[in-house]
Amino acid sequence: MNTKAVAATGATAGECFARALAAKDPGALRALLADPVNFGALTPGRHWEASTGRQAVEEIILARWFGASDHITELCSVTSGRVLDREHVAYRMRVRRSGRDYLVEQQAYYNTEGPRITWMRVLCSGYQPVPE
Repeated sequence: MNTKAVAATGATAGECFARALAAKDPGALRALLADPVNFGALTPGRHWEASTGRQAVEEIILARWFGASDHITELCSVTSGRVLDREHVAYRMRVRRSGRDYLVEQQAYYNTEGPRITWMRVLCSGYQPVPE
């Protein structure tokens, strides 16, 4: 989704980020993230940081968190809000990995300049197995 489409839909940058992530759309992620972007995240096993540009964030998100063999089958929910000057988005996805279904939830706080995310912090639940 390009930056003009964000404004046209009325969706927040965070909501568009969640949709781009669920679609594993590198072009949409690049369009949403400023360059440079100050990015930090905490997953169950590691702390992640990038400040060298959108490419680094794209590589962390699409190559490490949700790799080629991970199939995001559904964006289950997206909610957004604000904490004064900071924006918030929470999203939950169903992911198929190694023949098994998982739920992954992430909470993100972020700042924007215009339509682009300039600062973002993400907290991830990790891959939670869906009972069969």
